[in-house]
Amino acid sequence: MLLVPLMFAITLFAFFLLKALPGDPVLGLVGERADPETMESMRRELGTDKGFVGQYAGYLKLLLKGDLGRSYYTNRDVLADISRKFPNTMLLAFAAMLVTVPLGTGLGFLSAVSAGGRSRFLERLIDTLSISGLSIPVFWSAIIIMMLFSLKLKLLPPSGTGGIRFLVLPAAVLAIPAAATLARVTKTTVLEILRMPYVTTARSKGLSALRVQLVHVLRNAVIPIVTIIGLDFGSYLNGAVVTETIFGWDGIGKFTMEGIIKRDYPVIMGCIITGTLVFVVVNLITDVIYHYLDPRIRLNVKKG
Repeated sequence: MLLVPLMFAITLFAFFLLKALPGDPVLGLVGERADPETMESMRRELGTDKGFVGQYAGYLKLLLKGDLGRSYYTNRDVLADISRKFPNTMLLAFAAMLVTVPLGTGLGFLSAVSAGGRSRFLERLIDTLSISGLSIPVFWSAIIIMMLFSLKLKLLPPSGTGGIRFLVLPAAVLAIPAAATLARVTKTTVLEILRMPYVTTARSKGLSALRVQLVHVLRNAVIPIVTIIGLDFGSYLNGAVVTETIFGWDGIGKFTMEGIIKRDYPVIMGCIITGTLVFVVVNLITDVIYHYLDPRIRLNVKKG
């Protein structure tokens, strides 16, 4: 029920910000040396000669028809371009999550269970790696990885869209900060659960440490982990702008960056609307997963 007012508010806010920014997309199309008549004719053709209310009303009419408009520069249908590029972004997102989830969860769990032991070397090593993964800027890690594996070792192509060889490097770059965040959350959650009374009871019953850790600890730590996974996956599907741009991956992120550089308003608005819908869908799926993972939610639903 909140989707319609949410979309209205987001489109209004985004449209206002775009129009408030300095610059004129017509100058990028015809050049600053074009005569005033040509520029005015182009503005009438694009509809930018109208006031803010008139332009926004015209855009809303297009949205109600399921139309995201046409690009100022290519004159192609924005929805068709997004439909063509979104599967590439989805492929990149799934590849990144295949690395992020096992790596981040595994490292965070190992760091937690090794905390307070005789040798805290493993915990300190994992904590150092996770902090480094969070601290290093994405553009820096992308350039370093590209220089190492593409230019130095010549193992993988530096950029482009294609098969698995083109997918490895951008997926790895996306996975680094996400896995670091997931590791930190997993460690914190596991440490809290290890202090719970039911864990102490399970140990007192003579259950093995591995069984306690996997069945009673890790299983109950899944819920906050799912939250992080949902947020990361939603951001990937919105298009990792920096990563896709650096590696030339033809997805939503690169498409958004091209629209911003060229001040292509229909492209920018189309990507914003797509991103909003993606986050809504991902959050809905995450809530459904919560319903099956947490019995307390199911009990509350039955009582209600």
